[in-house]
Formats: sequence, structure tokens, C-alpha cells
Amino acid sequence: MKKSVIAAVLAGALALGALPFAAFAGETEVSTEAASGDLEKITVAASSTPHAEILEFAKPLLKAKGYDLEYTVFDDYIQPNNVVESGEFDANYFQHINYLNAFNKEHGTHLVDAGDIHYEPFGIYPGTKSSLDDVADGDVIAVPNDTTNEARALLLLEANGLIKLKDGVTINATKLDIAENPHNLDIEEFDAESVSEHTGDAAFVVLNGNYALQAGLNAGSDALAVEAADSAAIQQYVNIIAVKEGNENEPKIKALVDVLKGDEVKKYIEDTYKGAVVPFEGTVEASTEADTEAATEAE
Repeated sequence: MKKSVIAAVLAGALALGALPFAAFAGETEVSTEAASGDLEKITVAASSTPHAEILEFAKPLLKAKGYDLEYTVFDDYIQPNNVVESGEFDANYFQHINYLNAFNKEHGTHLVDAGDIHYEPFGIYPGTKSSLDDVADGDVIAVPNDTTNEARALLLLEANGLIKLKDGVTINATKLDIAENPHNLDIEEFDAESVSEHTGDAAFVVLNGNYALQAGLNAGSDALAVEAADSAAIQQYVNIIAVKEGNENEPKIKALVDVLKGDEVKKYIEDTYKGAVVPFEGTVEASTEADTEAATEAE
């Protein structure tokens, strides 16, 4: 992966919604409660939404287990990995496994997945039409134009019978990989952040979780179709707890992951984000080198 590619996608890869916490000089301390008594400190570098919000909810749950959770919000996707690699932080929570693999390859870091926490599903949303049953020849469908998001959009269209991709094509898919297009759909590509602006001139738009929320939409209540929990895309884009290799079995890391995957945090995610963020069940399957090259956005 070329450095220019990572730099480009980093600039556009925003977390869900606008940052609710003011960021200064690339980071801002959010959790300020000092460790007390015999509590062991856990330090986590995180993106703002939903990651820091989930960590904030998890603080008292970890305190009950003997740990003081301190997290810092970063507004870029490089420093959170650097500070874990250096040992300044115990873990980070902002990225998926393919971004982590790509970062390790590009920067020579030694970070690993310690736990698979949540995903932010893609959805097909109404444009000028409100039902996929109304699709007609020549309809326009607006999709993101970057490699990662376009592939997820095309896979979702395929899962709903609107197109068929070439055999074996998954998260590397582009328009050139469409093998069958029975409705002669016009798949129009736009910058991911602007796809939602085309609801007035496209029959349907395909959005990822953060841009849907920014447009006032929610995958759980507004989407006509969403990515299945066992889809190839979801497997590749689950957000993880990342640590330096060798630290994944430390008791405090195990405690952090156990709490974040526990029933109380799951309920918080479900109640708060109502389908825009979904707790992940199971374990992420190992990604291929081709998957890693394609999946360059952190979230």
C-alpha cells in the first residue's frame, strides 16, 4: 500500500457523526478521573463517536472489576496506533482489522487484534423511491467512490438482488466487476460524504453509518436494507481493541474486552445507536492480503 493512499483515506475517514468533544493538537483528554486505591489503570486511545462514548459507559463497569479506565480522544488515525506501539497507551479503539494490518505493513508496527467489539452497517436508503420493489430499468443508485466504501455498497446491492458481481469478488469490488445488471441500473459514484445529498436525483443511495447519521438517517430505522451480520464486508470491518503484540492476554486487556463485549455494553450500544452501531458476535475471520490492501479506512 502506498503512503499516498493511506494519507488520502485518512483525511476522509471520519468516525460516526461530528466530533462531540473539542480536539486540540490532535488529541483531547476526556477521562480525567484519577485512579484511586488499588485500581489498576487502563489507558486507551480512541475516536470520539461512538468509541469514546462506549468507553465512558464502560468506566464504572471496569471500576467494579478493579480497573481505572482512562481514555484520550484523537482526531487522526495515525497517532492512536503510534502511542500503543510506543507503550504510552495500553490499547486503542477506533479501527478495523484490515486497517490495522495495512498500518502495520506501512509503518513497521506490531499491533494485534485483542477483541472484536462492534460494526457500523452500510444501508440502502430511499431516494426518489421508497421501496426496492419499485426498482425500474435505468434507475440511478448513488454509491461512494472510494475503494472500500464502493465495494461494500456493491456487495449490499448484490445481496438484495439488484446486481450480480463476478464470482469470487468481495471487498475489492468495483463497477467493472458487475457481471449482471438486469435493470440496467446507473451506478453513479460520488465522494462518500456527499452521497446523501443525492436523495433528490437518485432512486436509492447507499451510505455507511457515519454519513447516514450526519444526514439524519439511521440504519436501524430508515434503511431499506442493511449489511447482514455474517456478510463478508462485516467480517472485514468490525471495530476492534488493538494492542501491541504480546499484550493481548494481559489481565487488564482481557477485562477491557470482556466488559466491552458484555451484556451491559451491548444493551447500551443497542439502546443508544439503534442499529447505526451494532455489537459484534463471534470472532473476525482472518483477512487476506488482498483484503488488507483494499481496506484502508480506519472505520
